[in-house]
Amino acid sequence: MVDTVQRRLTAISEPSRFRIVELLRDGPRSVGGIADDLDLGQPQVSRHLRLLAEAGVVEATKQAQQRIYRLRPEPMRELSDWTQRFADLWSERMDRLGSFLDETEK
Repeated sequence: MVDTVQRRLTAISEPSRFRIVELLRDGPRSVGGIADDLDLGQPQVSRHLRLLAEAGVVEATKQAQQRIYRLRPEPMRELSDWTQRFADLWSERMDRLGSFLDETEK
């Protein structure tokens, strides 16, 4: 799982791909629509989408002459689960710190 999470985080971390993921969060879009929204060239957007697809973050369907991309929910859930483990860790540490401070105050 760690290798998969790392590959997906690496793919998303590039600024243009991060912006694409943000756009797709609102719903599926065509390559041309993404290019227009981000003011990028269509070849650039296609390359970024290919890398996101290879990382399993997005998938495409064909509609007539267009390819429509959407986020895949499973990988995003995996990333959320991975980051949640760190949130739980920090929450536990903050609870322990609170207990320690309560004890030292007494």
